[in-house]
Amino acid sequence: MNAELQIKKGRKYDQVIAGARAVFMREGFEGASVDEIARDAGVSKATLYSYFPDKQHLFLEVLKTECAAQSEVDVLFEQKGLSVEEKLAVICKKLITFLLSDFGQDMFRVCVAESKRFPDLGTAFYASGPKHWGEKISSFLCSDKARAVLDVEDPDLAADQLAQLCRTDLMLKVMFGIEQDPKEEEIDRIVDEAVRTFLARYVRAA
Repeated sequence: MNAELQIKKGRKYDQVIAGARAVFMREGFEGASVDEIARDAGVSKATLYSYFPDKQHLFLEVLKTECAAQSEVDVLFEQKGLSVEEKLAVICKKLITFLLSDFGQDMFRVCVAESKRFPDLGTAFYASGPKHWGEKISSFLCSDKARAVLDVEDPDLAADQLAQLCRTDLMLKVMFGIEQDPKEEEIDRIVDEAVRTFLARYVRAA
């Protein structure tokens, strides 16, 4: 499958994406049918196929669109006036919130379940989510402002370490339905510990 197919965006594009998102989240990738997606989107199958040649490309477009909309990662890294410690805290808070969101959880489940049969799905999820976050964090760690405070030799590894500090047991509890509505204080505690641990490893010696 050519995942890089150029998708046209006509008058009913958003309508198709919204319908497809609802069905994929409800039925999973394999359980979702093109007929059902067309019904939820309120369009004909012919209209749907005029945008997307198959279900795989439609899912990939939903994935990329939702990751871009919900992670807010580009806007996040453009925030001004924050200290390095404050920026790290904001990064961790946004990342944890994204990981715990219904969308983040649902997409993770679907992509893990289908990645063996449809490797492009797992690749697209990784590229749109974890990889994109990692690249942005690494770029921040390479900035003059961060380098004035942190001693980071391998920014890609350090970015991954920061992200992993955010993937605590809480993520598994939410995924398995053990905890459905994490308290803000619990998330803030994880953020605080992640930043403190990261700084303990990388802050420059006085």
